[in-house]
Amino acid sequence: QIHLVESGGGLVQTGGSLRLSCAASGRTFGSVAMGWFRQAPGKEREFVAGINWKSTMTHYEDSVQGRFIISRDNAKNTLYLQMNSLKYEDTAVYYCAASKRPYTEVVSPATDFGSWGQGTLVTVSS
Repeated sequence: QIHLVESGGGLVQTGGSLRLSCAASGRTFGSVAMGWFRQAPGKEREFVAGINWKSTMTHYEDSVQGRFIISRDNAKNTLYLQMNSLKYEDTAVYYCAASKRPYTEVVSPATDFGSWGQGTLVTVSS
C-alpha cells in the first residue's frame, strides 16, 4: 500500500511561485496515476492536476491551466506541483493522491484516486 507525504507549502505573495512535493513509499508508485487536489476553507476538495503512470498525459483544472505544472520522478518516488502566478484563490490545503488501479493511461478528475496524503497548506497573501 502506498504512503504519501506532501511538503513545500507555505506563505507566498500573489504572483509568486511555490513547488509542492509528494514523497511516496511503496513499489507501486511508478505504475499508478498521481494527482493533486486542494480544499479551501468552507469548500469541498477539488481536483487540481493529474498525471498518468508514465507521464504521457496530464490533466489540469481550468483555473490552474497555464499556471501550474504537475510532474513526477519515478526514480525518486516523488510527485511535484510547480505553482506559478499564484492567486489568493489558490489558498488551500493541497493533497496528493494515487490511483487505486495501476497503469492508468487516462487521468482525469474521474480517475479512481484512493490513497491520500495528509496535505500541505498553501496560503497566498495579497
